[in-house]
Amino acid sequence: MDMTSPTANVTHGLKMAPSHALRCCKRALNWIPVLFINLVVGWSYYAYVVELCVYTIPNNAERISYLVIFHIFFAMFIWSYWKTIWSTPAGPSKAFGLPRAEKELYEREERAEAQQEILKKVARTLPVYTRTAGGAIRYCDHCQVIKPDRCHHCSTCEMCVLKMDHHCPWVNNCVGFSNYKFFVLFLAYASLYCAVICATVIQYFIKFWTKQLPDTHAKFHILFLFFVAAMFFISILSLFSYHLWLVGKNRTTIEAFRAPVFTNGPDKNGFSLGFQRNAAEVFGDQANYWIFPVFSSLGDGHSFVTRLVHIDPEQANSILHQNGKSPVDGEAKPSVLGNNIQHPVDDSKDKFNGGQTVSVTMEGDP
Repeated sequence: MDMTSPTANVTHGLKMAPSHALRCCKRALNWIPVLFINLVVGWSYYAYVVELCVYTIPNNAERISYLVIFHIFFAMFIWSYWKTIWSTPAGPSKAFGLPRAEKELYEREERAEAQQEILKKVARTLPVYTRTAGGAIRYCDHCQVIKPDRCHHCSTCEMCVLKMDHHCPWVNNCVGFSNYKFFVLFLAYASLYCAVICATVIQYFIKFWTKQLPDTHAKFHILFLFFVAAMFFISILSLFSYHLWLVGKNRTTIEAFRAPVFTNGPDKNGFSLGFQRNAAEVFGDQANYWIFPVFSSLGDGHSFVTRLVHIDPEQANSILHQNGKSPVDGEAKPSVLGNNIQHPVDDSKDKFNGGQTVSVTMEGDP
């Protein structure tokens, strides 16, 4: 029989209401950077198409060629930007959750050592090779899952995100396994979009600046458009270059600042398989999809070929199915990267999938 009084229920409800309201306000405020970017892009579209092409450029051939080139890069920029925003971050499958019996034991146990023994027992059946800085199994108490390799909890999204790179306020979304390719393409097309604007506007910028063209309502828009495009080009290009470097090294932003820890210690190049394989992991192995913001990344986001452990993604996939869940709901299936070089393996995984040794190769150390 529930002995809770109506007064206690009302008091509890009043305490929860401000918290819920604050969370709603926070979620609304998170969209302000996205709104700002869209307002800037919307104004740049108006300034370029109307003020420059319609009112300023006198030659029809030049006007049409500018409009065609501009709209191609504008469309690719907007497409990749909105794919980055609206792609739902991929989280760990149910296979990484504790079974009911182990979960009850874990919650009842107060000693950290005993809790780790429970986690180690469950982790033996999972393709998990990274550890905390102290060598413990990485477990998320909030999501109640053993974290797959390269997975981290995002406090803003309030979930664990597969191959999390960072939470980006400019897209109000976590950048990770499900949308990292879109994010890199967004930076690429944003840079090209700004470069096209600067390259085509500069001659009219100079003419307005040197008084070769009369002062009209278009002058302010064109002068300001060039300055804004140049400023964004420099900042975005630097960020794009950094992420290209991360792709070539097969690192996330988190791993660049804090090297992943394996059973034999930290290794910043632990996931690097050579430039070509590293790039294929993000963009896929079919070149005709590389420039388009459609999902073509290799793998399932739960397991990764590394230099330190021999793991075949197909074996990892079979383990996930045995645990009652497909790798990622609605995401791409794992792809196998062929290799030549064998690497040492954690003894605790010797019996993984029957104890078969799997060869892993690299094209060479980065």
